[in-house]
Amino acid sequence: MLTIPYLSLKAPVMDLRLDRQRRLPAPPDDKADRVGWNADGPAPGERGTAVAVGHLDTNSGPAVFAGLTELKRGVLVEVRRADGRTAVYTVDAIKKFEKAHFPNKEVYGARGRPELRLITCGGDYNRRTGYSGNLVVFAHLKEIREPDKHSRAR
Repeated sequence: MLTIPYLSLKAPVMDLRLDRQRRLPAPPDDKADRVGWNADGPAPGERGTAVAVGHLDTNSGPAVFAGLTELKRGVLVEVRRADGRTAVYTVDAIKKFEKAHFPNKEVYGARGRPELRLITCGGDYNRRTGYSGNLVVFAHLKEIREPDKHSRAR
């Protein structure tokens, strides 16, 4: 589960893998309420750059990452791990990039510490070609939170 309390966002996470062009595709259109996690990359809280993607919108309206443009430095992003612990990240920056000039190394490159990137569409929209760019949220790991003992007792 990926949670951004600031946006009241709570979304299930699904595993995704790179496509033939070595890009991480968004979840299928019929799962626009989900966040896609790069299953072959670092897990939440591990050293390296973890990447999650989600739709900005669909033909039927806003999707899971519709509110990312409202984020600001210092906002928390929480990702529940398979072991029940939660990786808590702090937003450092939100940047927009044109697809033709997307800085792969800046976005995907390892920084020597656990980091997170949230990626969605951005820029101008064209019915034929889609969005002209991407919005990328850059965040670093603040802490790993242990599971709440009271919530498991139910």
